[in-house]
Amino acid sequence: MKYYVMTLFPEMVEQGLNTSILKRAAEAGAIEFEAVNIRDYSEDKHKRVDDYPYGGGAGMVLQAEPIYRCYEAVQAKIGKEKKTRMIALSPAGRVFDQSFAEELSAEENLIFLCGHYEGIDERVLERITTDYVSIGDYILTGGELPAMVMIDAVSRLVPGVLSNGESAVKESFSDYLLEYPQYTRPEEILGKKVPEILLSGHHANIEKWRREKSLELTKEKRPDLYEKYLAIHTKL
Repeated sequence: MKYYVMTLFPEMVEQGLNTSILKRAAEAGAIEFEAVNIRDYSEDKHKRVDDYPYGGGAGMVLQAEPIYRCYEAVQAKIGKEKKTRMIALSPAGRVFDQSFAEELSAEENLIFLCGHYEGIDERVLERITTDYVSIGDYILTGGELPAMVMIDAVSRLVPGVLSNGESAVKESFSDYLLEYPQYTRPEEILGKKVPEILLSGHHANIEKWRREKSLELTKEKRPDLYEKYLAIHTKL
């Protein structure tokens, strides 16, 4: 899997992705990422990529031409006839969730377009965008953080990224259930002991306990997810 992030701030993306698990996965060749600077495709002598909005209003709008040239350059690098999925980070988009991450993890390449200022000229969005995606109902200063959130979530599902192949499957949201509580050494701290069942060595009982705790936590803290879980399992 290779990610291309079209951005005005490539250093922000590079620093964010070149750490921890993603860095190790990139070094191992499981994933690749490239931050592509939109300003490099501006023909303005000052590398300007924005202008005032038609019709008036506050702020500036990213111009279509530099973005389109940037996209064309990225698509040429991929070198495929099939149009690569190009994700525009937008509050108007589909809300990103685990099922969408699983869908995207099947792709060979993904392109992300990070907006800034008051928005992006609609004409280039109409021309190149395959998916409009939001990571939540709040406002951020740009699309870099949402892109990195999505890359992190998708990458965990790519073979070879996680050291334990089961981790991506058994964690929260994989079955609309939150993850069960976790404990480590020492056995007692802050006046609380590790639940006895986890010390028993009886794997079947431990799995049963973990499942029950996942159900309890989800019902208490995320009733919306719990309803989705019930809806699926009552049909089976």
